[in-house]
Amino acid sequence: MAKTEEKQLVVERETYKKGDEERFSYFVKGVLRGKEIKAYLQPKDVGGYQLLDIVFLTEKTAKLVAVPFEVKDENGNIVKGNTFEAQNTDENGKVYSCPLVPHNPSDKAILKLLTE
Repeated sequence: MAKTEEKQLVVERETYKKGDEERFSYFVKGVLRGKEIKAYLQPKDVGGYQLLDIVFLTEKTAKLVAVPFEVKDENGNIVKGNTFEAQNTDENGKVYSCPLVPHNPSDKAILKLLTE
């Protein structure tokens, strides 16, 4: 079972204005050492925002799913980590998902701490 499933982290979205246009920001909330904190996430490319609209549809949250990976670096050392997806399931059981990446390096660090 992925660590994020054990902690049941969810991706939330909230609206903000950019000029006259309404947009969404995506984040995971948690508590670290008694302090509430957010890690902001985004799709890997601009087209991912359309996919996120499909994943969220009328929901305010989506499940955060960690997908573990292992790769060898140039020195032959194994590097382990996770990629992340926002997922929701429709009324027929079909799973909709969208790959996400941390918005900034600090978001990556927060997400790592929240999923450990």
